[in-house]
Amino acid sequence: MIVTIQKLPTTAAEFASMPQMDLTKPENTCAMLLLGLQLYINEKDAGVEAINLLRGPRPLTPYDIQFLRDRLRDKRYLPLAYFDGATPENNYTPLQPLTLQVLSDPRPQDVEDGYFRVFLKTAGADSPRPIKLRRKGENWYLWEYSSILSGIRIPTKDDPWA
Repeated sequence: MIVTIQKLPTTAAEFASMPQMDLTKPENTCAMLLLGLQLYINEKDAGVEAINLLRGPRPLTPYDIQFLRDRLRDKRYLPLAYFDGATPENNYTPLQPLTLQVLSDPRPQDVEDGYFRVFLKTAGADSPRPIKLRRKGENWYLWEYSSILSGIRIPTKDDPWA
């Protein structure tokens, strides 16, 4: 599954009006998570509003917001690191337009009904990271995505050992 993004949103309103906000496609929910995280880095309130759209009837708690803040602190490169072309060597600068490869679950039988698991690959980690989605009506909403926020290799420009 491939999602192509032409432009990063700069406001919550731009985020909400993007064509990829069609959450009937699980790959769109994944791509929009990364855009929401990038928006959070640039404008925290707009990012929270954007991610809440992706969480459906389960908005971020104060603990969730603190988790985002802690995981993204000093890691402005993290959300864009999952798009094609982003590597530690080029400081996680993705190719334009942004393209996200969403990988199928190799063990879908391990996921209960009403949920869907996919994986995102980054050049900054040795293995793809899972995202678990939950269906409500026709839409797929974020359920578990903490692995996406796990550390990856730091950009070469910031690595004193590079």
